[in-house]
Amino acid sequence: MSRILHREQLSADVFLMRLAAPLIATERQPGQFILLSLDQEFGERIPLTIADADPVEGSITIIFQRVGMTTSALAELPAGADIPVLVGPLGTPTHIEKFGTCVCVGGGIGVAPLYPIVQGLRAAGNRIVTILGARTRELVILEERMRALADEQFVCTDDGSYGRKALVTEPLKECCERSPKPDFVIAIGPPIMMKFCAATTKPYAVKTMVSLNTIMVDGTGMCGGCRVTVGGQAKFVCVDGPEFDGHQVDFAEMLNRLRAYKEQEQQALTQWRENHVCRIRGQEVRP
Repeated sequence: MSRILHREQLSADVFLMRLAAPLIATERQPGQFILLSLDQEFGERIPLTIADADPVEGSITIIFQRVGMTTSALAELPAGADIPVLVGPLGTPTHIEKFGTCVCVGGGIGVAPLYPIVQGLRAAGNRIVTILGARTRELVILEERMRALADEQFVCTDDGSYGRKALVTEPLKECCERSPKPDFVIAIGPPIMMKFCAATTKPYAVKTMVSLNTIMVDGTGMCGGCRVTVGGQAKFVCVDGPEFDGHQVDFAEMLNRLRAYKEQEQQALTQWRENHVCRIRGQEVRP
């Protein structure tokens, strides 16, 4: 069980929570994640990357987007509430070394798991270029925290409401065309964004890692729900990843797997919305 120490709403559907988890805070490394459930017996388990940790306070920070049933229910919990199930740290940590120039690309909520990786790469002595992307200005997160770590930063929005009106692949390509070109790229965000980031860097032969944590279900390698094909071989994201060589990932297969349970996910969310009681306002909320 873990208590919510702090709750903050970053945008309409994006939330930050600081959770009491002293052992996880001490052991976690960049790239690792936790599993949480709001029901000890029957609840859905969802993976969330550890965005930050404070070993002194004994806390970890998660940032998540309200999308499905469990994230919607989690968003309603106030500070002081308890989360019944919290397991971690899980997953293979990011390989951190002094590469040289590292371009770190985050799309939407993907900026959250990117943040501790940027911290690690900066501490290892790398030159950091960050590219943050979102649909609108309201969805840009952690901009100032990232800027404090970066030697150069680009901010892009799809609608042009903030920063550059462009997809993240535009400044990424510009970086690859520089001389010298980047030594390392990591991209975290929607699968389609990561797919095109990998396609952008491939002609320049720039090593590119992507994080596939969105496809995880069980988190222990037992359910097989996160199976992906990387370099022609079957891998399990939760135990072999979540990070893989973006030039080797079969994104078409992954995107198809992500759509497999869309109908059931929507049904569960609809049922929850029709019956739940808001835990913050203490009243029944119906759409």
